Amino acid sequence: MNAENMEYLTIALPKGKLFKLSAGLLEKIGYEAEGLSEKSRKLVISNEEKKIRFIITKTADVPTYVEYGAADIGIIGKDVLMESGKDVYELLDLGFGRCHLMMAVPKSECRERLSDYAHTRVATKFPRIAEMFFTQQGMQMEYIKLNGSIELGPIVGLSESIVDIVETGTTLKENDLEEIAHIMDATARLIANRVSFKMKFGRIGAMVKDLRAILESEAGICES
Repeated sequence: MNAENMEYLTIALPKGKLFKLSAGLLEKIGYEAEGLSEKSRKLVISNEEKKIRFIITKTADVPTYVEYGAADIGIIGKDVLMESGKDVYELLDLGFGRCHLMMAVPKSECRERLSDYAHTRVATKFPRIAEMFFTQQGMQMEYIKLNGSIELGPIVGLSESIVDIVETGTTLKENDLEEIAHIMDATARLIANRVSFKMKFGRIGAMVKDLRAILESEAGICES
């Protein structure tokens, strides 16, 4: 890590639904930069006064930037983090972006027991998490990795089931799919590069402390 990298704190933010919430939370503790926008054409956006750099990247790439030290810290959903298998520190549950990962099948194809689906095909964006789950259930499955509309798999006969993220369940209902197994809950997490965490411990530690204070104060407001 060279002198310039030591001077700055580089933060990887994900494009999509988590960007606005992530940037908004960081702004509350003074981590901001002029022109910080998901639609910015600039690849790196800096606050020279505070020595902060922001990298805005595809969601799935955030753990990679952090693991290899291109970013010191990042914000990413727990589902994407687990699927990536990257070697990073998970520092804080940020609480937003709440959803859950589940298994669903066509309503007309529901079976009595989960084990009745053993040795069938499952379409998913999360083959690593899916395999971990089914292995825990003692089930062998065939995994089909998709990047688009996972719900299409059972409809066109590509798979018997899907493993996917659900927020409201509306898409499942619209496609006559029924959730039959809850796999895990997911929220946004603050992650850090292992070397950066040691080399910039004071700055990252202070950031975590400030974020935790904001989250606890907002939780208190909601409860009251």
